[in-house]
Amino acid sequence: MDLFSNQILRELLAVEKEDHAPAATPKSGPPNPADHWSAALLLERAAYLGKMARYGDGSASETLKEYPQHCAMLSFRSRDGEAEAHENFADIFFVIEGRATLVTGGVMTGAKRVGPGEMRGSAVEGGARQELRAGDVVHVPAGVPHQMLVGSEKPVACLVVKIQENP
Repeated sequence: MDLFSNQILRELLAVEKEDHAPAATPKSGPPNPADHWSAALLLERAAYLGKMARYGDGSASETLKEYPQHCAMLSFRSRDGEAEAHENFADIFFVIEGRATLVTGGVMTGAKRVGPGEMRGSAVEGGARQELRAGDVVHVPAGVPHQMLVGSEKPVACLVVKIQENP
């Protein structure tokens, strides 16, 4: 048995050494000014946000990076979101996994100002409904009420780019 245990220990130590090996030296050249988030990274982060959402109201998000006139965010929802409208920012949703119904236009019920240029409400009534699936992209202009509705069978994760349209 000791021989077997020693073999397992040697294999584990070899893996540990590989995990702690110094990173490869980057190739010389100019620094890359572009930001890149792989599909694998976004899905990994979405899974983490899914765990966070379970302990909250069914949604979680994180800002990936802020820029002068836009920002990139990752959003996870397992329940319907609030209705919202952004006076100065458009939303572009890139659905990376799951399904949802996006309601746009119409009238926001129970609208309340929650910050500068930001309105929230309980629902969007009379809006257009669009079914969203992984791979879909939607642009919601600034000022348009919108709400993400999520069925109970499949949560949704989106890369959201918020773009300043009205300075």
